[in-house]
Amino acid sequence: MKRLHLSLLVLMVVAAIVLVIVFNSKGPTAEKVSLMLDWTPNANHTGIYVAYDKGWFAEEGIDLEIIAPAGVTVETVVGSGKAEFGISFQEYVTSARIEGVPIVSIAAIIQHNTSGFISLKDRGITKAADFAGHSYGGFGLQIEKAIISAMITRDGGSPESVKYVNVSEGDLLSMLGRDIDFAWIYYGVEGIEAARRSLEVDYVEMSDYFDAVPDYYTPVIISSEKLIAENPQMVERFMAAVARGYEYTIENPAESAEILLKHAPELSPESVKASQDWLSPRYAEDAPQWGYQQAEVWKDFGDWMYNNGLIAGEFDYQKAYTNRFIPEK
Repeated sequence: MKRLHLSLLVLMVVAAIVLVIVFNSKGPTAEKVSLMLDWTPNANHTGIYVAYDKGWFAEEGIDLEIIAPAGVTVETVVGSGKAEFGISFQEYVTSARIEGVPIVSIAAIIQHNTSGFISLKDRGITKAADFAGHSYGGFGLQIEKAIISAMITRDGGSPESVKYVNVSEGDLLSMLGRDIDFAWIYYGVEGIEAARRSLEVDYVEMSDYFDAVPDYYTPVIISSEKLIAENPQMVERFMAAVARGYEYTIENPAESAEILLKHAPELSPESVKASQDWLSPRYAEDAPQWGYQQAEVWKDFGDWMYNNGLIAGEFDYQKAYTNRFIPEK
């Protein structure tokens, strides 16, 4: 009888060890997951690279592949399930959902819109009204024209005289004064790079025109309705790692910049470090925690897009975003 009890005890111990190994193994049991970026790696993405570098995705049982955008839009790729997650923007999510693309924003990377319009100082563009009569380099999107027109109109200018040049891809800063007069940028990325190059520029901030164009989230992390419905546990684990990465980046900008450079060595170290110093305090800013999204931001900007003819039909803003997967602090 004692031998039987001893054998059972040994078996129970072995079984317990096996269970621990299975549940803690991040090798063969890890789920392969892909995240598509919106652009080349930059300080908007640092928290993701920090989480990847420190093994926090692996700790959550996720084998993450970070992929560059190519040809097809991030919204289409994520909506079709060809990538589980992506980096997008509130305006793109809104338009995509109106067109039937089943994507959902699961986190705001930056709490407020930090974008604006940059120009060389000799162009004399210090306010939105000065856009009139100048050439804008962009992507040929209707929302670009709508936002620029709204800003100019608010200043009492004439939006009809702006010349729109489709630049698609390339170094916008190098095009200033040569191919175009002004461009739409993130200050924390291209604005910092302009300073590094010692360019004499003027910058018109979107935040000065929130009375004409409501604040909105740019960029955001998206997933698909299908994945959220069928595998919410994986979305939760993914977001646990991502949130951990951004919270760490907020507290440790210098180290986080080095991690981004490790994974994107083609970037300028000086620009990345300066960008990170500028951006880290702005990720969460006045929100309860990183990633949080407010209903009124989604509603107000959706209403603005509708009223300006950018979307056809009513926008159900409540289905476009969720705070469900943001870890509680």
